[in-house]
Amino acid sequence: MHRADRPGDAMVAGGQHIQGPGPGWGVPPAPCPPGAKAGLGGQSSWARPGPPPACSPSWCLPLQDLLHQPHCCPLSPSPSAQEPGACPSPLQAMMTLQLIMFALVTGHVGGETRIIKGYECPPHSQPWQAALFQKTRLLCGATLIAPRWLLTAAHCRKPRYVVHLGAHSLGRQDGCEQTRTATKSFPHPDFNNSLPNKDHRNDIMLVKMVTPAHLTWAVRPLTVSPRCVPAGANCLISGWGTMSSPQLHLPHTLRCANVTIIKHRECEDAYPGNITDTMVCASVRKEGKDSCQGDSGGPLVCNGSLQGIISWGQDPCAVSKKPGVYTKVCKYVDWIQKTMENN
Repeated sequence: MHRADRPGDAMVAGGQHIQGPGPGWGVPPAPCPPGAKAGLGGQSSWARPGPPPACSPSWCLPLQDLLHQPHCCPLSPSPSAQEPGACPSPLQAMMTLQLIMFALVTGHVGGETRIIKGYECPPHSQPWQAALFQKTRLLCGATLIAPRWLLTAAHCRKPRYVVHLGAHSLGRQDGCEQTRTATKSFPHPDFNNSLPNKDHRNDIMLVKMVTPAHLTWAVRPLTVSPRCVPAGANCLISGWGTMSSPQLHLPHTLRCANVTIIKHRECEDAYPGNITDTMVCASVRKEGKDSCQGDSGGPLVCNGSLQGIISWGQDPCAVSKKPGVYTKVCKYVDWIQKTMENN
């Protein structure tokens, strides 16, 4: 069943780079103009005409658009370029991350630590993670892949979404959050919308936000690569879905789990007749880690790129020899690029 089937569930979850949409993308790299400085990565360039969208008053990462080009950052960003709130500085975030890593190493982590047997993500370590709401109900997860574009599962389709970006806790804000609306959805044309809970093929959809995200260290797009990862690759899944199954236990904060891509034949053996070459399976066999109800549409991240969209799997979740099934994003790069360019 899809990871978003149950009513009332809270829903979330190297290589060539595709070209971004719209006029102005693909401007050749150029030195930073007067009044701007390079990001921390060194070389800088304008990704497109107009003010760079990747800057904040105290921090400037070498954020990259889909052309893999860092942005220039104004030495004194204008107030209009800033999001309200008091988002912790990267130094504060790094200190938090160090404390969390120390806790993980020494074992001093209290309470449940799962998506299904996962752990709490270090705050803002998944800056591409988005949450799609329908009014006040959490519907699905999604991945920011460009300032105005999200990638999610087609079975999550609704007429309108409220998009939450930069969140760690959905119940308590820390100043990093951004909220956008989205009214345009582009499911894959071959997705069977008449049988969304039975036919899992082509379970992929683009969502266009009304206004672009303000790119900061806590809100960043994730690379989409046409290079598929092999079996055995180590990957990470994230989401706000249930932490236990079949009982529902919803988390307060974003959860992560480390999973491994399994061989296509093993995936076919687990779900006879239901696996296509546009799907990929991942799990941790001995520990039972998995995505579950509420994680639909969220990312499967491998080698720094988006390789999967949380789609469907066994109910209850994390059953031995029943891996999670993901839409294989590398098979859809041409469709993603053309859809963004034409809309």
